[in-house]
Amino acid sequence: MKNTYKPLFEPFTFASGVTVDNRIVMAPMTTQSSFENGMVTTDEHNYYKRRVEGVGFVLTSCAQVQENGKFPGSLSAASDNQIESLTKLANTIKSKGTKAVLQIFHVGRMGTSASVGEQPVSASAVAAARDDAETPRELTNAEVHEMVKSFGEATRRAIQAGFDGVEIHGANTYLIQQFFSPHSNRRSDEWGGTLEKRMAFPLAVVNEVKKTISQYATKPFMWGYRVSPEELEEPGITLADTMQLLNKLKDKGLDYLHISVGHFEQTSMRDKSSETPVLKLIQDDIGNDIPIIGVGMVKTPDDAVKALNMGLPLIALGRELLVEPDWIKKVKNGEEDTIRTEIRLEDREDLAFPDSMWEYVQSRPGWLPFATK
Repeated sequence: MKNTYKPLFEPFTFASGVTVDNRIVMAPMTTQSSFENGMVTTDEHNYYKRRVEGVGFVLTSCAQVQENGKFPGSLSAASDNQIESLTKLANTIKSKGTKAVLQIFHVGRMGTSASVGEQPVSASAVAAARDDAETPRELTNAEVHEMVKSFGEATRRAIQAGFDGVEIHGANTYLIQQFFSPHSNRRSDEWGGTLEKRMAFPLAVVNEVKKTISQYATKPFMWGYRVSPEELEEPGITLADTMQLLNKLKDKGLDYLHISVGHFEQTSMRDKSSETPVLKLIQDDIGNDIPIIGVGMVKTPDDAVKALNMGLPLIALGRELLVEPDWIKKVKNGEEDTIRTEIRLEDREDLAFPDSMWEYVQSRPGWLPFATK
């Protein structure tokens, strides 16, 4: 291994007491391949098994906390019936010594009647800003309280299934973000209106998950929160909004905050005059108080080191581990020159993509680098 890359392979211990072997995290990526009832398929086990070796910890694709919060092929943590299936997934991920973290979410207004079997729900009856978006039904106050409890119950199931942690998915336009966003949250009760009230649901979920971990975990159990720092919609989440939320989250005892941006050096989408990467702004503001995971187009080991040099202690790889499952092993063995940078059709078997995932990535030109010859 080159000396330059040694910082990537230093262990890291979280506040919960969980220690990971290195600074590389497998980002949560949707496989769209679970059974209709949300249980894990053999294809998914093979997909994870192909990628887990050497990773500090693996974030699974998102698992819904209620069955009306799914999308086609998503995992479920919505019922005790799923615990056995989740246990098998945790065991698959941990089979190579890697920590397993279950990401928990609710799709909210990003779902469809066809996928959830009923009208989608959200903070308010406001459709997403896309042409085919359905108008969701506004959750009642009682349903909001029940939703909070559902995140706690999903956490309990993750603990009982043997996962090493959970990540609360407050990003990528799903339900928790919908409550935080002034675009999707037009409520005038305790859950919306002012910025303070728009933070109420995310913070209630965090408090419920924290309480559940305290009640059920018998060994160190890590927990994090994922956030998208800005929205382009008007009105939409601003970086100033997010900084206020993050400053509240950092005092909740979380192990980390996972910042979802398109590129690790991306500057503000809303403030075009800003020349400082969003991740750097966040790291400088709260990084001394809570570990920050950076993600976004970290392709090469030099990119990863560059991200670490911004002060970030942990780096998530997503598409890079889809294209090259042996990315970490090759860097560790000094074979970074052999890292696969594009996919050929004959690579399919080696990459162990589930059928639905293979179809998905092929249908979106440019999302993954496919060889043209």
